[in-house]
Amino acid sequence: MRKRVILAGGSGFLGTSLADYLVEEGYDVIILTRNGSKVSENGVRYVQWDGATLGDWATEVDGSFAVVNFTGKSVNCIYTKANKEEIVSSRLNSVHVVSDAINQAENPPSALIQAGSLAIYGDTREECDENAPHGDGFSVEVCEKWEEAFFDQTFDETRQVLFRIGFVLGQNGGALEPLEKLARLGLGGTVGSGKQYISWLHIDDLNKMFHEAIEDERYNGIYNATGPNPVTNQTFMRELRQAMGKGWAPPAPTPFVWLGAYTVMRTEPSLALTGRNCVPRKLEEEGFQFQYTNLRETLKELV
Repeated sequence: MRKRVILAGGSGFLGTSLADYLVEEGYDVIILTRNGSKVSENGVRYVQWDGATLGDWATEVDGSFAVVNFTGKSVNCIYTKANKEEIVSSRLNSVHVVSDAINQAENPPSALIQAGSLAIYGDTREECDENAPHGDGFSVEVCEKWEEAFFDQTFDETRQVLFRIGFVLGQNGGALEPLEKLARLGLGGTVGSGKQYISWLHIDDLNKMFHEAIEDERYNGIYNATGPNPVTNQTFMRELRQAMGKGWAPPAPTPFVWLGAYTVMRTEPSLALTGRNCVPRKLEEEGFQFQYTNLRETLKELV
C-alpha cells in the first residue's frame, strides 16, 4: 500500500516541487489548498481547506504517513498593519488546526514537518547554527510565535520536525525568479551594501531533506534547512550575472532599493537589504549529503 503524505498549503513553489518529488518516489500526495478540489496530471490530489478550521479535509490526515505544513501568507509584500496581521494569523491558525486534525485521528501520521524560516536569526553576518541567538524585529517575532505554536502541542505517535528554510533556488519560480528578471534588465548589480548574506540551497536538496525527515525517525526538532556555503549578496549577484552571460551591472544603493521596493516591486525593502549567514549544522552532523554546494555550478544549471 502506498504511503500517503499531506502537504498543507502546498500549492506554492516549494509545495508543488515536493509533491512532484514524492510522486516520483512512489507516494500518494494530497495538497490542502484554498482553491477548489481537483486531481493533477501526475495524480496529486488537491483538497480544499481554509487553513483555519476543521473540515472534511481532516479525514485525509487520519491514516496518512506524514504531514508537511507550508501554510502562511507570503512575506513578499509591504508590511502594512493588515498584511502583518495576516502573516501572523495564517501561520498560527494553520499550525493549530493541523494539530487538531492529528489529535482527532484514529491513526495519526508518524511525522509532522513544519516549514519555518531562517529569518528568526535576524540580520546578521555572524555564522548561525541552530543554537545561535535570535535577532529582533517583526520577522523574528513572527518566527518565534510560529515555532512556539508548533512545539506547544506534542503528540504520542507523531514526530515533530521544523525546518528553518533558506533561500531556495529552483527553476520556474521561487526566490531566484525576481533576481533573474532584474539581471535580464541589466539591473543585476549589488543590492545595498552587498555585505548581507544569502543562505542558499537547491530545491532538490530541500526535497531530499523533507523526504528524509518523513522517513528517518532520527529527525526531530529544529534544523537549518540551507546549504553549507552561504555567500554575500555581492558574490551572489556577480555569480548570477556570469551564469546568465551578463556583464557588469550598476549597484542599487540602499535609497534606490527602498524606493523601488515600495513603488515598483510592491514589497518590503528589508527583504533585499538584510540577510543571515546560516549553516546546516544538525543536518551535517546527521550525515546529510548535499548534491549542490557550489553556487557557480548551481546557477549555471538553473539559468
